[in-house]
Amino acid sequence: MTDTTDAPATARTVVQLMHDGRCDEAVTFFGPVLRQVVTAEALQTVWSAEARKIGDFTGIGAPSVDQAATGDLRVTLPVKGEGGAFAVVMSFDNDGLVNGLRLAPAEPTVWTVPPYADPKAFHEQNVIVGVSSSQVPGTVTLPRKTSRPAPGVVLLSGGGPFDRDETFGPNKPLKDLAWGLATRGVAVLRFDKVTYGDPNAAATMREEYLPHALAAVQALRGHSAVNPARVYIVGHSMGARVAPLVAVADPTIAGLVLLAGDSQPMHKSAVRVFKHLHATDPEAFPEAAVKLIEKQAALVASDELTPDTPSSDLLFGFSGSYWLDVRAYDPVATAGGLDTPMLVLQGARDYQVTVADDLAGWKNGLTGRQNVTFRVYDQADHHFFPGDGPSVMADLLKPQHVDVQVINDVARWLGAGRAGWGRVLAGVLSRAR
Repeated sequence: MTDTTDAPATARTVVQLMHDGRCDEAVTFFGPVLRQVVTAEALQTVWSAEARKIGDFTGIGAPSVDQAATGDLRVTLPVKGEGGAFAVVMSFDNDGLVNGLRLAPAEPTVWTVPPYADPKAFHEQNVIVGVSSSQVPGTVTLPRKTSRPAPGVVLLSGGGPFDRDETFGPNKPLKDLAWGLATRGVAVLRFDKVTYGDPNAAATMREEYLPHALAAVQALRGHSAVNPARVYIVGHSMGARVAPLVAVADPTIAGLVLLAGDSQPMHKSAVRVFKHLHATDPEAFPEAAVKLIEKQAALVASDELTPDTPSSDLLFGFSGSYWLDVRAYDPVATAGGLDTPMLVLQGARDYQVTVADDLAGWKNGLTGRQNVTFRVYDQADHHFFPGDGPSVMADLLKPQHVDVQVINDVARWLGAGRAGWGRVLAGVLSRAR
């Protein structure tokens, strides 16, 4: 265990170095894995973006020390400014090196129950998903009053080491979906990604998603409260991107719901997103950050990419093996080879996955399919939170909930199933754009 006296002092030193613009020195306190994933340039970009929100720096507050779920020592330091504050949370390994770092609200806002969810209408059970060598915790949400077995849904979160709720800041979009759908009579299973507990647990995209997604489908299909012929996949962002792979592996899956699924190659969309961020907030996302992303994306696209390419040279700190797997996968072509019903939903205000670049790809590849429905929500962003005006990154820290119309549309579509598709197709298509 790391010395409880040394860790707070080290954490304060790292914070001070970041504040002074000396991130190249700050990363020397990182363990080897974190140093590969987080470069000095990326650290400076994230720090600058957060520091701008609190105004002129006024000091570092007293540390709090506790133990993380992994057993590592965790130190939280408040960073104060004239206009507010945020917290820097670091975890330390047994060698006293930083193996985890994140910026968080100074006083985290607690998630609240969406107005469209009724906790009295369902109950939840903790479950374990996966085989003994690779298990993750999850939650199954079951409607209380059903006259017959309910349709079931397995939720897949977006790219990154997300928990079962896809938590970021005060928001939990997958929990919104689970509670909203369960209120409407749908059984839902969601689980922590294997990389949530261990960022190095999966070498490829397929390893990160498929084993536990398939295990979750089997677990839900075997539950007495669920109709085994009506188990669906609902994926968000990267979870939507890989959903067709899950259906290829298990052709008995009843249907796919793709929420903001990217169809454009990920390394290309990363460049587009950072150019957008630079254009909307050049101080937080300087030209140097865009140039770094362009350089990393070019390496991902090149013939020089190998499994041994250092993660620090690649986008998001993903390994060479991970990017080779992503690069070899065409989600639209894979979906086009399926006869599975699909509901494809997109937010018009989404700058990460866009109508022009990504939804167009799905439409072009799935044109003429009578069992595929598209819908665009004019006021929705990437997480299907409603709003007005351009979507910006700062919105992510505001407490929000998935739009009730999305919940209702998904529940209605799931209620049709395979057998009832024709009864609701006309109604859904009448609202499609």
